[in-house]
Amino acid sequence: MNALSLVPMFMVGLAGSVHCIGMCGGIVGALSLSGGAPAPAARPVIAIAVARPALQTSLPSNVLRVLAYNGGRIVSYMLAGAMAGSLAGAGMLHLASLQVAGYWLANLMLVAMGLYLMDAWRGLAHLEAAGNIVWRRVRPLLKPLMPMDTPLKALAVGGLWGWVPCGMVYSALLTAMLQGSAINGAAAMAAFGLGTLPMLLGMGLLGTRLRTQMQRRPVRIASGLLVLGFGLLGLLRAANGVSLGWLDALCVTGHP
Repeated sequence: MNALSLVPMFMVGLAGSVHCIGMCGGIVGALSLSGGAPAPAARPVIAIAVARPALQTSLPSNVLRVLAYNGGRIVSYMLAGAMAGSLAGAGMLHLASLQVAGYWLANLMLVAMGLYLMDAWRGLAHLEAAGNIVWRRVRPLLKPLMPMDTPLKALAVGGLWGWVPCGMVYSALLTAMLQGSAINGAAAMAAFGLGTLPMLLGMGLLGTRLRTQMQRRPVRIASGLLVLGFGLLGLLRAANGVSLGWLDALCVTGHP
């Protein structure tokens, strides 16, 4: 895997982070700024409004917590990517038919994610609901870390929060699974996580102002079209079975 092949993963993370703001932006804002427990998803604006006064008195501390939280989140993505990539390294995906099926599935997931971002199809919501089985086992581990008043606690919370059920992360993990090794899988998820970083850093520091702008329909449609384009390009490449020239650099998954 070279650096150029990681650019599409970064771009998918960047475009898909619009979904992060819509799904749990209020919770991220509350965790990052207040140092308290996660706010209920139904009342994110209230949680951020309560947290905002702390920004005026302890900005450096809040910035450290925001960075630590997101660092932990990206590390959890890398760990999941290493686990997914190790499947190929262990020989579980060496059969050509499995590789081809995985390639098609990974790009179909990108198409689904693009449609999800545009609110054109909500099928991934069912996948996220199924992922709650894992999250129910992880969630109790958060209790000893509250209130999240130190960067170390923020790092730990971010590491656990990275396992929250998310269709966008599942899409990226399918790509990581095809990378051939644990190291490459972790690198793919690191690029994806870094793509989500600008939006969630901004959310942690700017709160509802950024969320309002990023949830505008034109922004969601533009982001969805970008992710959809990556998926369609990969499917076109798979269907034709030929190189697309310089466009191959934009394919998120390497052809098996």
